[in-house]
Amino acid sequence: MIGGGVTEYVVLLIYLIGMIGIGVYWAKHSKTSEDYLLGGRKIGSVLTALTLQTTSMSGYMFMGGPAQTYREGYFTLWYAVGDGGGAIFNVGILGKRMRRLSYFLGCLSPIEYIEKRYPGKATRAIAAVIAICFVYGYVLAQFLSAGKTMCALLGVPLPVAIIIGAGVIVFYTFAGGYLAVAWTDFIQGIVMVCSMIMIFVLAWGQVGGLTGLNEQLTALDPTLTGMWGKDNMYQGQWGVVAGAVGVYLIGYMGLPHVVIRHMAMESPKLAKQTVVIATVWNQLFIFVPYIMGLMGILLLPNIEDPEMVVLSLAYMLLPGVLAAIVLVAIMSAIMSTADAQLMLMGTMLGRDIYQRYINKNASDKQLMNVSRICILAVGVISVIIALIQPPGVFQIVVFSFSTLGASFLPSYVGAVWWKRGNTLGCYMSMISGCIVSIIWEAAGLAGPTGMHTFFMGIIVSIAAYIIGSLIGKPPTKEMQDLVDRAACKTKIPAGFATVNYKDIAPETNGVLTFLKESSYMEERGFQPV
Repeated sequence: MIGGGVTEYVVLLIYLIGMIGIGVYWAKHSKTSEDYLLGGRKIGSVLTALTLQTTSMSGYMFMGGPAQTYREGYFTLWYAVGDGGGAIFNVGILGKRMRRLSYFLGCLSPIEYIEKRYPGKATRAIAAVIAICFVYGYVLAQFLSAGKTMCALLGVPLPVAIIIGAGVIVFYTFAGGYLAVAWTDFIQGIVMVCSMIMIFVLAWGQVGGLTGLNEQLTALDPTLTGMWGKDNMYQGQWGVVAGAVGVYLIGYMGLPHVVIRHMAMESPKLAKQTVVIATVWNQLFIFVPYIMGLMGILLLPNIEDPEMVVLSLAYMLLPGVLAAIVLVAIMSAIMSTADAQLMLMGTMLGRDIYQRYINKNASDKQLMNVSRICILAVGVISVIIALIQPPGVFQIVVFSFSTLGASFLPSYVGAVWWKRGNTLGCYMSMISGCIVSIIWEAAGLAGPTGMHTFFMGIIVSIAAYIIGSLIGKPPTKEMQDLVDRAACKTKIPAGFATVNYKDIAPETNGVLTFLKESSYMEERGFQPV
């Protein structure tokens, strides 16, 4: 046990009550299924940026990442290098276009988006099975992280801690839907950055800055500061390095619980603001947890569980109240990802399974109720499995991330960037990416082959997407036109753009002026000549 004092109980209680309050508040404002599942598509740039990034980071950044760095040394920073540019790739490549196309297609879930862009009898079934299985793996990792954190904070048994932490997450997600998730993520993102920077600055002074850190690590074990990991375990394995960089650099574009944030943006024009805010937040946060894992090697040489490095540093360097706030920040990281994944699970099970295959005529209210029930059911089942304590957070997150990215990334990117991308290419990409990732991980082939699970999976998946799209039936003319509109390549008719204002009524003149001078037409996929 690390904490256990009255201060920790009070700080955590205030925080948890606050999260529950947000859920109750937004429960009253979610009137339709679009409100509940996508926040009514009215999420602004700041909110989008922070919910996008906090959803991506999870308890992995406070527990799994530092623990892996503690074990492997500088090698793990390859993950941080890719992660630092992840927002630029994710929002820059998918943001505007996916927001437009999902709106044109009338989609409320990323799986429904896949089916409508790549029409086929099995599209939604294949996509839903893969997404549900591996997003579920993410949920397990977050609940396990929540349990460990609560256990360290309160000194209660791990099973009780898992139930308390998971219970709060399930409640406010169940009650408030996407808007509750977005606003809790916003608050949690601020807490996460401020807390991590605070403890980082103090630990930095303890080890003598970067120079002192490197000198001490080199004296302890020169391989810790090398690029190939402790004892040069990955020496010469450039495929492993490429996978470590790529999994977070481009992998976010294949995560359903992340790309749904593009669909919920208020306007495609917000993508530029979002990418700037998200990238700045990244640079403040991404590298810090990994470096703290390196500091832990020196400051906590005998720690029993490396996943407790950040928690232990907090109590070693900070007074009680501030240490408790840092621990709340870790809970924030865990909750901000778990709630998004629970929300997605409810969306997929309600919209993509129940409404698609069980009750096609489900009313808006029925869809909301089924989604809520599914969130509750997934939460209960996840708690039960988390109590069994599956493998560590790092292993679960990286495997789930790699498989989801390899399965969906080519289809999501190709949907808006390649008109020729078709249903056969989508099928082949999803199936091959998923199977290769599972085999690679289960057989432990990354070490012997020098090819990271994600790197191998994404190569096979991209090749399958291209081959399938070239040999399969092209998309319909209507779908290709929609892709052009999503890219804003469709021109407004020249006559519309050059009409003589004197020849039309004043009322029509005003409407025409508005359409030409505002961003209304651009946001709907039309570009003036």
